[in-house]
Amino acid sequence: MALKIEQQNPVLALDIGGTVIRLALVSMEGKILARKRLPTMAGEGPAPVINRMFSAMKGLLQSHKLDLSQLHSISIATAGVIDTDNGIITSSPNLPGWIDIPLRDTVETAYKTSTFLLNDANAAALGEHRFGAGKGSANLFYITVSTGIGGGVIIDNKLYSGTSGGAGEIGHMTIDVNGPACKCGSNGCLETLASGTAVAREAITRIRNGEKSSLAENRDSIENITAKDVGQAAREGDPLALAVISRAAFYLGVGLANLVNLLNPEIIIVGGGLSKLGNLLLEPAREVVQERAFRLPAQAARIVLSRLGDDAGILGAAVFAHQAKK
Repeated sequence: MALKIEQQNPVLALDIGGTVIRLALVSMEGKILARKRLPTMAGEGPAPVINRMFSAMKGLLQSHKLDLSQLHSISIATAGVIDTDNGIITSSPNLPGWIDIPLRDTVETAYKTSTFLLNDANAAALGEHRFGAGKGSANLFYITVSTGIGGGVIIDNKLYSGTSGGAGEIGHMTIDVNGPACKCGSNGCLETLASGTAVAREAITRIRNGEKSSLAENRDSIENITAKDVGQAAREGDPLALAVISRAAFYLGVGLANLVNLLNPEIIIVGGGLSKLGNLLLEPAREVVQERAFRLPAQAARIVLSRLGDDAGILGAAVFAHQAKK
């Protein structure tokens, strides 16, 4: 059934993550008019992912009888270090092989429609600032804790991208110089210690080393344990899972304490898949911030959960398109 989307002049917004691609038609008021999602299958490399993305875009438009001329624009949020001005994904630790991919121009050439590209966490920061938990706050930081960890900065009500578009990469802040190797090529990044990937890896390592857990029961292989599994086991009181989440929360708190001292934000918004653990993750992290950050900025910073959840990125991508196309 066709929706009355043609009157909305929507943005076709995409959020390409390491695990899932989300697409939506978004009105200027931030209303999601239609949506679709599909697995990224990032390990296949850029070309297959882009082809699936094109197919999903075409399907979403066709299913709602929407012509390209009726779009405001296409706006893409994606994981990685993005050269926003030139529309290039320069690198992306959680999208293997995505090196210097001119995604904006690739999409714009194929669709003959104004297209924009930005970092996914920056997009989520914009979304939360306009429509979510950061509404009314002039200075905020958004952090996504998911397959990887990313961040976006709003200063004086404007997205701060830095000189070349790379600001906000809190996931690649070094927390432990002797820590685990990171996909970015460094060691001990926050992403290697507090992301969903890190949580799953830590649980598997502990079970391999002989620790007991309900996570190992009724399972063909412990290698298939996910962060979602660990989170569920933690909610059910599994000691190993609780210890793993506590460890991740500690390191998250260390990263946030550094952030509080550096930026002195009004609010830190925590999103991404791991944030669904709620206070099981946030309370220990808040305690670390209070212990490690300077008292004045620590007291000023509220650390809260995302209000928009998985929609923050696509809503923020739409905001970015409206700001850029004036």
